[in-house]
Amino acid sequence: MEIKNIIKLATLSLLLQLSACGLSEIDNYDGPNAAIHGGIYDIETKELIQQDIVRGTQIEYVEHGYANPQTQYMVVKNDGTYQNKLMFANKYTIRAVRGNFVPPPSQEITVSSNTEHNFEVLPYVRIKNANISQQGNKIVATFGLDKTVENSLQRIGLFAHTEINVGEPLHKVSVQQTINGAVDEANTYRLEIDLAQHTTSLMNGKPYYFRIGALMNAGEAKFNYAPAIRITIQ
Repeated sequence: MEIKNIIKLATLSLLLQLSACGLSEIDNYDGPNAAIHGGIYDIETKELIQQDIVRGTQIEYVEHGYANPQTQYMVVKNDGTYQNKLMFANKYTIRAVRGNFVPPPSQEITVSSNTEHNFEVLPYVRIKNANISQQGNKIVATFGLDKTVENSLQRIGLFAHTEINVGEPLHKVSVQQTINGAVDEANTYRLEIDLAQHTTSLMNGKPYYFRIGALMNAGEAKFNYAPAIRITIQ
């Protein structure tokens, strides 16, 4: 028997076996038919809580109706909002985890065609009166802190990058100061980046994003931030 005929017979035999196992059936399951969006808001100020998208807050959700459901995750954007257009209309248990706020309890929600669900949480610390500017050959950041929990302040930082997602996990240049003490709400904190020491990372004539952050000593706490500021180095 010719080799090509042997190959044809082998292929036919395999197809028959797959058909017998039901593996050749067409996948006729319905696709995602729902979406969810929302934000993580300060429960007192009602403002969105700035986030990291690298190693930052995640939204954990479990779909009801399965014996062994898998926990799935959504990433929160830099500005504190989130969106998932690939959901199935159903009931879910949902919670925001590993964030820069006091962890909220799980909630049960129903997701339909276009559901909005917002989280109202207490941030570990608020950054107030934030100001970042170039002063001579330095980038200078001044700001105050508003304590919301009794935990101590671990450190503060000023971060620089070409992307607006700049923060502690994503920066070209950073200046951080270890505090390990109480938040001083009467103090104006100050951090400086000396441009002369970073001429290859922060080049003259190019724009960069700068962001102030503060980290509290609390479990899995992440940095709390003020919005990023765009500055073109002069």
